[in-house]
Amino acid sequence: MEGFDIDDIDEVIHGRVRLGIMAFLAGAEAADFNELKARLQVTDGNLSVHLRKLEEAGYVVIDKSFAGRKPLTRAMLTDTGRTAFVKYLEAMSRLVAGQG
Repeated sequence: MEGFDIDDIDEVIHGRVRLGIMAFLAGAEAADFNELKARLQVTDGNLSVHLRKLEEAGYVVIDKSFAGRKPLTRAMLTDTGRTAFVKYLEAMSRLVAGQG
């Protein structure tokens, strides 16, 4: 495909779990850790690693608080993350359409 640039595919988002996190958060204002874990069917450790990678990229912000005595971790998509996700979807759409 002429004009196709592999660099258009964001490596941070492209992983299955990270893509799932981004897709879920794009449709929700925020999600708590256990909700994401259940929806994505991953372990605590696996989800933590992927959330950290997205946080380091500036795509999500993690808020840790307490609900009573119980710890509560919530993830929210940043404006940068939302923009990156839209660009990722556009790049994948071009790839599927064969427009490179």
